[in-house]
Amino acid sequence: MTEPRPDDTVSYYSPPPEPRPTWSQDAWNAAATPSQWIEPYPPRPSQPAPARSSGIALVVVAALLSAALASAGTYAALDVSGAINAPAPAAAVTGGTAAASSSPQQVVTINEQSAIVQAAQSVSPAVVTISTQQVSSLDPFSVPATGVGSGIIYNPNGWIVTNHHVVAGATGTIQVQLKDGRTFDGTVYGIDTLTDLAIVKINATGLPAAKIGDSSSLEPGQLAIAIGSPLGTFTNSVTSGIISALGRQITVTDDQTGQPVTLHNLIQTDAAINPGNSGGALVNADGQVIGINTATASTAQGIGFAIPINIARPIMNQAVKGEKLSRPWIGIRFTSLDPQMQQQLKTPIDYGAYIGPADATSGQPLIEPGSPAETAGLKAGDIITALNGQRVDSAHPLDMLLVTYSPGDTITLNVLRNGQQLTIKVTLGTRPASAAQQ
Repeated sequence: MTEPRPDDTVSYYSPPPEPRPTWSQDAWNAAATPSQWIEPYPPRPSQPAPARSSGIALVVVAALLSAALASAGTYAALDVSGAINAPAPAAAVTGGTAAASSSPQQVVTINEQSAIVQAAQSVSPAVVTISTQQVSSLDPFSVPATGVGSGIIYNPNGWIVTNHHVVAGATGTIQVQLKDGRTFDGTVYGIDTLTDLAIVKINATGLPAAKIGDSSSLEPGQLAIAIGSPLGTFTNSVTSGIISALGRQITVTDDQTGQPVTLHNLIQTDAAINPGNSGGALVNADGQVIGINTATASTAQGIGFAIPINIARPIMNQAVKGEKLSRPWIGIRFTSLDPQMQQQLKTPIDYGAYIGPADATSGQPLIEPGSPAETAGLKAGDIITALNGQRVDSAHPLDMLLVTYSPGDTITLNVLRNGQQLTIKVTLGTRPASAAQQ
C-alpha cells in the first residue's frame, strides 16, 4: 500500500470494532501459530508521519491481527480433524505415469512393453538354435539337407525340449547353439509317441533354464510372446501377440513319411511364427513358458500354433529321471462332443467323448483289440462323461486329461451307455509308437 502525501485529499473507511468470536479465542489458546507461517512485517522508516496517517497504521495493524487470528483458527481446526498429519494419497501407476488416487493402496498396472522386454530377457538365454543334417527317408540317395529349428533348455543339466520334426531324420551330430555363442553336440534322447515333441540332451551343466508355466489356466486374449530362430539366421528373435484360441486341431504332413498327422489341443496365437521358430518358446507376461511353437497356417497370416506346456511336461520329467519316454494308452477312437456334434451325431448329451462314429474307409476298429479299453469292457457308442471325477467337455477333453497320467495308472471312467450311467475302471497301457488313437 502506498503512503499518501501530506497534500493529498483522501478519505478512509474504518469499520466499527466487532467482538472477537468465541471459536477464535479458543483456537488461539489451543495451539500457537507456527512462526514460519507468518512473515515478519518490515519496520517503518523512522521519520515523522503525517498526522492523518495514524488511521492507515491502525487499519494495517488491525488487518494483520485479523489474519493471524484466522490462521490460528484454521490451523487448530485442521489439527483437530487430523488433516494436517494425514498421509498423502497413493499413486496409481498406468503405463509408467503416476496419477493421483484416493485409494490408500497403490494400484499398479502392468505395462505391456515392459512385460515383453522382461520376459524376453528372462527366457531368451534358455532358447537354443538346433541344426541337423537330414536325409529324406523317401529318397535315401538324396544329398543331406541342413535342418534348423529351436529348442528350450528346461533343466540346467542339458535337457532340451523341441519339436519332433526338428530332429526327425537327423544323421550324424546335432549342433545346439546357445544365445551366448557356445555350441554343444547333442543327441536325441527320445521321441514323443503322442505329439510333435522330442527331448534332446547335451553334456553340460549350469545352463540357463527357462521357467515352466501352467497352460491349463490360459484364456484367449492373454499376452503371448514367441522366441526362436526364424529361418535359422535371426537367432533369439522376439515377436508378440495374444492367445487367439485354445483347443485347436490341425493336420500336418510328416516330412519323413509323407503321411498326414493330426495334432490336437493346440494353442492358437497371432505372434509371428516362421520356419526355424519350431521348438521355440511361447511365453506369458510373467516370463514363463506356456507352449512350444510347432506350426503355422501356410494360407494365412497371424495364425500360429503351439503345443501346451502341460502336454509336454510328463515326458520332460521322464527324461530328467532317466526314464523311457512313454504315454498312457486306452485304445479307443472317439469324437469330442459339443452342441454342434450333438446335433450331427444325434447324441443324448452335448459333452463327453463319444466312442465313434465308425469310419468305413479307414477299416480301423473303434476299440483296439487287446487294448486297455477292450479289457475294461468299453464298447462302441459309449460316451465317457468324466475321468476320475473330472467332467469331460470342450474345456477338458479326454486326451488332455489322459496325458497327466502314466502307463500303469488305474483310472475311473463315468460312461453313458444306452441312457444308463456306468462306472468303469481302466488300467492304462503304454501307447504304441504307431498308435493313431488314445
